Amino acid sequence: MNRGKKLVIVLGPTAVGKTSYAIRLAKECGSPVISCDSRQLYKEMSIGTAVPSKEELAEVKHYFIQCRSVRDHYTAGLYELDATALAEELFKTHDTLVMCGGSGLYIEAFCNGLDDFPPADPELRASLMDRLGKDGLEALRFDLKVLDPESYETIDIANPQRVVRALEVTIGTGRRFSSYKSGTSKERPFEIEKIGLSMPREALNSRINARVDRMAEAGLVEEVRGLLPMKDLTALRTVGYREIFAYLDGKCTLQEALDAVKLDTRHYAKKQMTWFGRDKSIRWVTASANG
Repeated sequence: MNRGKKLVIVLGPTAVGKTSYAIRLAKECGSPVISCDSRQLYKEMSIGTAVPSKEELAEVKHYFIQCRSVRDHYTAGLYELDATALAEELFKTHDTLVMCGGSGLYIEAFCNGLDDFPPADPELRASLMDRLGKDGLEALRFDLKVLDPESYETIDIANPQRVVRALEVTIGTGRRFSSYKSGTSKERPFEIEKIGLSMPREALNSRINARVDRMAEAGLVEEVRGLLPMKDLTALRTVGYREIFAYLDGKCTLQEALDAVKLDTRHYAKKQMTWFGRDKSIRWVTASANG
């Protein structure tokens, strides 16, 4: 493939304004937008994942938006294969492509490839899940912080599945889970430019809170209620859904659930910035709080 080809990735924390920025850039370049969001992939998750609006989707062609079911097994490794194949095809008719997303591991997979993670150890996982049920998530978080502080700082530690998987790999192999993301990078036959959007934390937190309120008004509870039979699926154990499941299970009030969504989303945004902060190739741009 021609080395003159370039792919621009618009990245940053949730709610910073990546979608609108990427669409403007894509229109300038005559490019579609390749989504790199591990949750907007799913057809059944619309309101809680803040997928682009119908109007935004009509402005430019988008890929990897609501193209899988939550019942499907999908990983960063599969995304690497699918997205690189798509880029190769699109570069036949485009010199520049635009990618947009905040999923650090998916971006890492696309740009550099991933080391081969070890297969799941069912016995160890069962033991960790049993401990999760008996001692709670905080106990597992403590172990992860001791055994693999880098993973503790970068993964979504509010997600039990992520914590269990990181511990499973670390304990089972004697090698930190985070170390599997530091191997030799794969060469991509095109230039990659990364543009990071940022804004002061207070402004970003205000945008997060306002977006959660808009989600609630748009029918977030009804969307999550329709997913109750599938609530144990990995794809649904995520911010914006697990908190509403707790409300629907009678564990808290609706206001408490929405407050938890806001808090967990703010924590997630902080984790994203920690992850991206390790990448010195990112060119940071201050986003407009009103954009």
